[in-house]
Amino acid sequence: MKRICALTMVRNDEFYLRKWVEYYGRELGRENLYVYFDGTDQSVPSWCEGVNVTVCEKVVGKVARADKGRIEFLSGVAAGLFEKYDLVIGTDADEILVVDPALGVSLREFLSRQPISSSLSGLGVDVGQNTRLEGPIREDAPFLSQRHYGRLSSRYTKANVLARPLRWGSGFHRVKGHNFHITKGLYLFHFGYFDLGRIEARFADPSRRADGWTKHLAKRSKTIRLCSSRKAHKWECSVRLARWVQTLFRPPYALNKPSMLEQVVIVEIPERFHNIV
Repeated sequence: MKRICALTMVRNDEFYLRKWVEYYGRELGRENLYVYFDGTDQSVPSWCEGVNVTVCEKVVGKVARADKGRIEFLSGVAAGLFEKYDLVIGTDADEILVVDPALGVSLREFLSRQPISSSLSGLGVDVGQNTRLEGPIREDAPFLSQRHYGRLSSRYTKANVLARPLRWGSGFHRVKGHNFHITKGLYLFHFGYFDLGRIEARFADPSRRADGWTKHLAKRSKTIRLCSSRKAHKWECSVRLARWVQTLFRPPYALNKPSMLEQVVIVEIPERFHNIV
């Protein structure tokens, strides 16, 4: 079995970090989690006990510049972790890398069996909210027991798993100088914009407005509108097609990123995933 760790960097994101720690701690062991708090004004929650936690000076700048600074920092951290680990997983705190439960294996078992030369990607699923059918998110129940729709999104098909020291692009979207490799049976569920009430609360966060997040947050509410208005397609054939399209096609501005060719594919997430996250 391979030695695997996971890392993330957060600022004012305890809601998502709690889920991140619970999930990856269960899959990999809390001692193999590395959490970096962006800013010395951040306090470390008591439920981070057993996790490797570091409080850092805040990465300054607007959204794009700060993202670049954070990913350069985390790429350097990941490079150092290869002295101890075979694989390093890097995600945002609102992203969960999940193996299809139909395979009957843990994340660690699945990744240990994969031949990875540089990086590995799961198929991106941007989880939304169908406001006609789904109410506000509750913290005391699994996310996917409350949210059953998502958009198959090349934006969240990220190079999250590294097999050697490499440089991630901003947001883990790519590995610089290398191609991406999407594997069957692995999914990256993004939960950052899956609740209309939480999006509205983020609009009200003064620090996010000051850092230029207003336009970014408004743009991300699009997934909720799509999940609420579009017909949801069947999962199995849709993910198979999306994986094929994203593997074959690239956006002209970034040939080492996947593309969905502007297709909007809303899917219903199968019941077997409902209690995983």
